[in-house]
Amino acid sequence: MAKVIAIANQKGGVGKTTSAINLAASLAVMEKKVLLIDFDPQANATSGSGFDYKSIQTGIYDCLIGDADPNNLVLKTEIEGFDLLPSHVDLVGAEIELLNVPEREHVLKRVIGKIKDKYDFVLIDCSPSLGLITLNAMTAADSIIIPVQCEYFALEGISQLLHTIKLVQGRMNTGLEIEGFLLTMYDPRLRLSNQVVDEVRKHFHNMVFDTIIQRNIKISESPSYGKPVILYDAESKGAINYLNLAKELIQRNLEKVLA
Repeated sequence: MAKVIAIANQKGGVGKTTSAINLAASLAVMEKKVLLIDFDPQANATSGSGFDYKSIQTGIYDCLIGDADPNNLVLKTEIEGFDLLPSHVDLVGAEIELLNVPEREHVLKRVIGKIKDKYDFVLIDCSPSLGLITLNAMTAADSIIIPVQCEYFALEGISQLLHTIKLVQGRMNTGLEIEGFLLTMYDPRLRLSNQVVDEVRKHFHNMVFDTIIQRNIKISESPSYGKPVILYDAESKGAINYLNLAKELIQRNLEKVLA
């Protein structure tokens, strides 16, 4: 049975999609079966995983609105064990179309229930909002990874996100946990980056991943080639960072099982 993890932050540009793609790829390299659900109308996780989103005819939108079987829509990436349930621009209309659906916050959970037995991890790349689509992701998830960029205003909006998570825990998904805060875009040369690391660790303690994702040109370049960084340059700092994150995630979950 897969662990379902939403990667969420309503703030844009924090490394959410980058982390979703590269964590999925790294987990697959470590012989885990992974499904990445692109749950953002911009479809960047789809293109960053090697597919032309403009040519995608059916995807997660059709599962939500048209009751399509997700098992028939999964795409295989270049990395064995890393599958993608793609997105396209129609997903932007799902917020409105779901309004009159019974238990509208639980639609994605029902979709994932049809496919999760095939995987060790299901990762959901959320859109930068706290609307109905993101609420669906939180309701479907076992836990949430919150990327936090090591830049000015890093903690801006985190309190609103945590408030939303608390509401979901109280009303729709009592088992939802925070998997961890992931520090991204870290530049060790900058005092500000180090200040943000200290501040986040002071606020959230052991909820922060030990692994920090450093600024790396290879991470920035790889999406334009439709590849996770581990395929683009396996020896780059970015590839090593995400492999370390995958190891830490696996270890954390193993410790929870054994506890």
